[in-house]
Amino acid sequence: MSSSGMGPAITHLPLHMKVLFEPRPPIEYIAPPVKRKMPPYTGISDSLPEFESTTPPVRHVSETPRQRQDRVRQEKLAIYQKKLAENIAAWDPQAPSSKQKTEDAYKTLFVGRISYETTEKQLRREFERYGDIVNLRLVEDDDGKCRGYAFVEYKDEGAMKAAYKNADGKKIDGRRVVVDVERGRTVRDWKPRKLGGGIGDTRRGGADVNVKYSGRESIRSITMHRSDDRARGRSRSRGRDPPPPSRPSAYGPSGGSDRYDRPRSRERGPPPPRGRSRDRSRERSRSRDRRRPPSRSRSRPRDYPPSSYRR
Repeated sequence: MSSSGMGPAITHLPLHMKVLFEPRPPIEYIAPPVKRKMPPYTGISDSLPEFESTTPPVRHVSETPRQRQDRVRQEKLAIYQKKLAENIAAWDPQAPSSKQKTEDAYKTLFVGRISYETTEKQLRREFERYGDIVNLRLVEDDDGKCRGYAFVEYKDEGAMKAAYKNADGKKIDGRRVVVDVERGRTVRDWKPRKLGGGIGDTRRGGADVNVKYSGRESIRSITMHRSDDRARGRSRSRGRDPPPPSRPSAYGPSGGSDRYDRPRSRERGPPPPRGRSRDRSRERSRSRDRRRPPSRSRSRPRDYPPSSYRR
């Protein structure tokens, strides 16, 4: 009934709305399913002659794609290591039959990371400012294309050392080059990059591992140089570079070294003995402190507020 006591609220609704409140028809009766009888269980002894009595065949387990990749990688690595060992055994930088090497290795400068469009004329113009050049060879492949590095032989060894010190990081054709000494004939047991040696980290691995800056200096030394340059008015100094290798001395490995092999750190001797006047002054100051009464102490305690002294 409605709240006013006049019967159900739907009695006053129009016909098209009363249809919405009519009850649904009753659910149709469906008879329950009859449970049928299942066949009985039987034995399997009659099927035993049909089973195999011979030894089962060998099971062939196929490798996964990851295992196949690892196997192929190991095979390629073994082939590369074998070929690398053969190339190392056949490589001899001191062989006299090499026609492409320079006359004097201690006057030869290695220039790397050169642009592939750079010519020998441009390199000669950039490096002859440090001294007279005897020979300059821009290494090319079989097709005559530049391989990105060259060797510059100077007439004077001092000119080579000046270029080694000042030409590192020089920009040529939009790329900063790196210079170094010829290590093949000056450093014992040296191997180039193609034989598993070399220096530098520009071709170590992926983009997250390779170094993107140019020059022989490490990142730490570059930041130190930049901070020093700012403090000294941006005066760039490359005195921290390692010196180039010197010629073997005629007196043996212990004598005849030049100024590049001398250590830069100066050895300081023991400190001089203290004078008697200095000891006497200390003894006098100690005796005066002992004679002074505690009330005349000149040291002001830090725990007291400053207002206590105004009173």
